[in-house]
Amino acid sequence: MKKVLVLFGGVSSEHDVSCVSASYVVNNIPRDKYEVCSIGITKDGEWFLFEGDTSLMPEDKWLESGKCTKALLSPDRKDRGIVVFRESGPEKIHIDVCFPVMHGKNGEDGTIQGLLELSGIPYVGCGVLASSVCMDKAVTNTLADHAGIAQAKWLATDINDYRENGAEFIKRAEEMLGYPIFVKPANAGSSVGITKAHDENELREALEKAFSCDRKAVLEEFVDGFEVECAVIGNYKPMASCVGQIISCNEFYDYTAKYVSDSRLLIPADIPEEKQNEVRSAAVKAFKTLGCTGLSRVDFFVRKSDGKVMFNEINTIPGFTSISMYSKLMEQSGVPYPKLLDKLFKLAAEIKEDK
Repeated sequence: MKKVLVLFGGVSSEHDVSCVSASYVVNNIPRDKYEVCSIGITKDGEWFLFEGDTSLMPEDKWLESGKCTKALLSPDRKDRGIVVFRESGPEKIHIDVCFPVMHGKNGEDGTIQGLLELSGIPYVGCGVLASSVCMDKAVTNTLADHAGIAQAKWLATDINDYRENGAEFIKRAEEMLGYPIFVKPANAGSSVGITKAHDENELREALEKAFSCDRKAVLEEFVDGFEVECAVIGNYKPMASCVGQIISCNEFYDYTAKYVSDSRLLIPADIPEEKQNEVRSAAVKAFKTLGCTGLSRVDFFVRKSDGKVMFNEINTIPGFTSISMYSKLMEQSGVPYPKLLDKLFKLAAEIKEDK
């Protein structure tokens, strides 16, 4: 029987969501095929083997469980596993595959993937380069433009350039994008730090908010359209799921709308079948263009005025909670949660065998 390591938490604004996602992942791993161990990473970056009940993972209750032991992921390929610091002395545990259920910075940006590469442990999801590329919205948008993938008009700036040439940049953004303008941190996730600016004052405030999350900001024109999402799975021959639609409870699909309030998910999306097929095709193209492997959720707008499909963003470690779109789309496409996890573990092993 193979042993799966689930990593959760992390030093990220999405720490709490990661803990919830991980609890669902652990509960749905087929126990007839896999043994499971879990390492939680605190908001301060401490690593602990957690051997308690999965119901304690959300809200960091696991930290107060008395079931935590200091541990680390060994970068030594001879170990190919974790080291647990028991009272009786260090214990090495061999790991066959790892699922880093860690959203946002330090989880899906290539950092943890790099450590897993050093360790020699196969892992679920995209590699180092694709993870870092997809995390940075400015880099993602640049590659999408180069590949001819339709998307909203956009601009990017870093905090140093903005401090020196702020007035010029604001003017350029107004002329190129028009109001309203969406302002996003280039490297964040789950709509953290995003603002919809309606005038110059709001734009300046939005940029400061974005810079509080990251040193680089991305500005995008407003697209009046339907927000749709598609799950992609696979390595060399990726497959796209059916298409889901977001009915946001807020003005746009921000962090609160995604995880706190009552936004609705329509599966399948309420758009014509030929438009759904166009979204699925564009999702696979974006997945391949950005060098993704394993899984990703690809988000689009379908513009109301002319039905144009426009790429929005890609998420390489999408949510795996009970309300998350990725697992719901895969289930609707005939792949229930436990089967999905088994497939992802096999895809991780396939990538490892080819290296």
